[in-house]
Amino acid sequence: MTPRVKEILSWYGADNPGVLTNLSRFLNSGRLAGTGKMVILPVDQGFEHGPARSFGVNAPTYDPRYHFELAIESGCNGYAAPLGFIEAGAREFAGSVPLILKLNNSDVLYSGKDPKSTVTGSVDDALRLGCAAIGFTIYPGSALRGEMYSEIRELSEEAKAKGLVVVVWSYPRGSGMSKEGETAIDVVAYGAHIAAQLGAHIIKVKAPSHFIEQDEARKAFEKNKIPIVSLADRTREVVRSCFNGRRIVIFSGGATKTDAEVIEECRGLAEGGGFGSIMGRNAFQRPKADAIKLLKQVQDIFRDTSKA
Repeated sequence: MTPRVKEILSWYGADNPGVLTNLSRFLNSGRLAGTGKMVILPVDQGFEHGPARSFGVNAPTYDPRYHFELAIESGCNGYAAPLGFIEAGAREFAGSVPLILKLNNSDVLYSGKDPKSTVTGSVDDALRLGCAAIGFTIYPGSALRGEMYSEIRELSEEAKAKGLVVVVWSYPRGSGMSKEGETAIDVVAYGAHIAAQLGAHIIKVKAPSHFIEQDEARKAFEKNKIPIVSLADRTREVVRSCFNGRRIVIFSGGATKTDAEVIEECRGLAEGGGFGSIMGRNAFQRPKADAIKLLKQVQDIFRDTSKA
């Protein structure tokens, strides 16, 4: 085990050996093993957006096994998906890549102004399938956020007791927030901090924009001269908001981008101290060879900054 991995594990002193073993599985897997960085493939888009929108552009991706193969062949640290997709490949690919079972999901057949995902799996499902972690989405800013916080508190308590890592997707949105505000630097940093306070081991957020949503936050940023001009600056503030960088923070790949746009964004995230990327559509919607090439380029960016 490398000194960097030992250092990261030391941040989680309240956790039992089972949790630390599973966290080390992520940190010691794939092409980034030992660096303290990670790139994870998440494929919950079929549930969240529908199969045609998610997989129609690349027909082989309708098959759940394709995504296991992509994560393994590209050297990702882990693979995350809802219950059905994990069940469809867990036996065939057992032990090949650390798995995250996404325990709540939403769909677009009904969409309200204050979102809340539904619990669609259990901690025992994750154990049965050999997963190293559970995943859960919260929507800070939603009128229903309190229910989500209560759900993840209960699931997190059970998961930790049974030795599983807790990964929280923190996506602020709701009726009281502007669309632009969902990725505002003050909002993303706040959402990441909330996930850390809820006990997440790994926190997933969107790349923060230069926009500031809250007037009181704007005053604090200006008074304290917190730099937010570059993506690296903004990433640094998000990481700092997670216990001064003592929690793993990885950034969503977001909407479909060109290769050059993905690379440019990842460079900014890496320069700002981001721990890595969790990239779905920008990977599996490309032909497999192109996806593997891009994922490896992203991994190389984060690996190179880990040496700085």
